[in-house]
Amino acid sequence: MASGGPPFALGVETHTGLAALVRAIRAEEDGKALRKELAANMRDALRPGAEQAKGSIMGMVSVHGATPALRTSIAKKIRPEVKLGGRWSGARVKAFKTKNIRGFPNAPKRTNRASGWRHPVYGNREVWVSQRGKLEWFDRAFRGREGIYKEAVEAAMEDMARRIANRAG
Repeated sequence: MASGGPPFALGVETHTGLAALVRAIRAEEDGKALRKELAANMRDALRPGAEQAKGSIMGMVSVHGATPALRTSIAKKIRPEVKLGGRWSGARVKAFKTKNIRGFPNAPKRTNRASGWRHPVYGNREVWVSQRGKLEWFDRAFRGREGIYKEAVEAAMEDMARRIANRAG
């Protein structure tokens, strides 16, 4: 890298590029605001994927009358997540646990897997049944679109890198 240039490579599509970008942001005077803006832009890039996953779980067949509604509860817990620093840095869409929903904290994970889940019939611990949800609803929401979301996140990172580079030089 030539002297006087930015303190990081503009190709931030790798984990090391993200780490370098975060270090450069911390070095800036208004680094906290820039970091918040980068995280918001990365989350915005993933929002369409989260909406797609929410639509996919809402398409699962439901038995009427069960409260609270499992599909709605799972959909509320699907969010884009961005972490800049620490053990894991990056951006992803995540279906968080549904802690207080009918005693079924792992509902997003269990409804997504092919083997389904087991539960007692109306709370009777003597009679258990296996149940399947909409097979791979979360995975299918992203299949074939991974590149689009990856490019959108990388574009947000590149935009921030350019802004910092323009300040430096």
